[in-house]
Amino acid sequence: MPSLEEARKILADAGQSHVLAFWDRLDAPARESLLAQIGRIDFAAVAKLRGVLADAGAKAAPAAAAPMEPAPVVELAGGELAAARARGEEELRAGRVGALVVAGGQGSRLGFEGPKGCYPVGPITDAPLFFFHARKLLALKRRYGRPVPFYVMTSETNDAATRAFFEEHAYFGLAKEDVFFFVQGMWPALDPEGKVILDRPDHVFLSPDGHGGTLAALERSGALADMEARGLASVFYFQVDNPMVDVADPAFVGYHAAQGADLSVKVCAKRDPQEGLGVAVRRGSRTEIVEYTEFTDEQKNERLPDGELRYKYGSVAIHVFSVPFLRREASAGLPVHVAHKKVPHVDEAGAVVKPSAPNAYKFEKFIFDALADAKVCPCVAFDREAEFSPVKNAEGSDSPATCRADLSRKWARWLRAAGVAVPLDERGYPLHKIEIDPAFAFDAASLAERDLSAVDPAGDILLEEKN
Repeated sequence: MPSLEEARKILADAGQSHVLAFWDRLDAPARESLLAQIGRIDFAAVAKLRGVLADAGAKAAPAAAAPMEPAPVVELAGGELAAARARGEEELRAGRVGALVVAGGQGSRLGFEGPKGCYPVGPITDAPLFFFHARKLLALKRRYGRPVPFYVMTSETNDAATRAFFEEHAYFGLAKEDVFFFVQGMWPALDPEGKVILDRPDHVFLSPDGHGGTLAALERSGALADMEARGLASVFYFQVDNPMVDVADPAFVGYHAAQGADLSVKVCAKRDPQEGLGVAVRRGSRTEIVEYTEFTDEQKNERLPDGELRYKYGSVAIHVFSVPFLRREASAGLPVHVAHKKVPHVDEAGAVVKPSAPNAYKFEKFIFDALADAKVCPCVAFDREAEFSPVKNAEGSDSPATCRADLSRKWARWLRAAGVAVPLDERGYPLHKIEIDPAFAFDAASLAERDLSAVDPAGDILLEEKN
């Protein structure tokens, strides 16, 4: 922590002396907190953000305005699927696969106090999101004999609570040494003059540097070095809010490995032209993800002669990265994007103001910008009914209610395939709640291996692994 004189010099050199404007009215703990924060902020990076902001006035044309084609999409089936799965299983048995979850968010949009990964989604047990992800990795370890190290990216806001939650739940059965927590970077917001913003007299406003900040955080934390020391070849990347994801899916991992890919992307058919998913496109030899906000309505609704959407496939942030590619990208860095946002700030009297209109600029990186540097980047289609039902909204679509229903529906399909006559309603959803611990069965095939003779389909079904 810098002294007051050191802090004054740091701020003066950075053109940010206003950060100490309220120093004389702060008590001792507030002064100490502010000095510590000044010591943590990378003001050289802030200077670069000021440059980004200065350049933002001369924006290039929207990405979707440049010539592009839909990216080629592979639909694995038959022998190709079997070969990919066999290769992925080989990678898992050799201990060359890790998993990385982006879990820096809070559950505030859901009315939940705490890390979003702690949010309860189990249809019967209220098991949290983290439970379903961790138990899948436990199942893979038991099936293939080697751990799949779990890298959990938190934020300054929820890091301590996330670590405590894993401790409280005994790491959901995982070995503690196979779980690596690391913290996402935070950046100040800037006002139109390039000044950092105080949201309290003793505090600079900070916001996460985006999912693209994963790369720098991996290197900064030592997580990337840990991956290399373990001999990992690839890392499965996903977001915490989707408990349906097939973590370290052997077929996806295997196809990535067989192709010698730098980065692989899972894509699914959009449910409608307006769905807010980034779209996989191709420009020359490069694959890119273009944000849905950069498409015109005409482009979103454009159709092929067979009636299918021209830009049919969207990305839901399920990727596999090669570890050498992560190393190269962490060193190279990703572009910084600017967004005009409403940011709370203090007025001249030190009172907190919550603006009604955008007043400042936030900065973030997008993980999919790494596609531009990938020499081999296949897009692989998946069935969203089997693998994607996120918890994003408190009500309506992509809510806890829809997620729990989709989980039960997925597990009902597994049970029916295994010979259990689960009754369904007219929409194909089970009449009763179903919940399957991924350590009991992580896919339909592993469920079919279990003794299900005692399962009574006339009521709720809970299948748990006892150890």
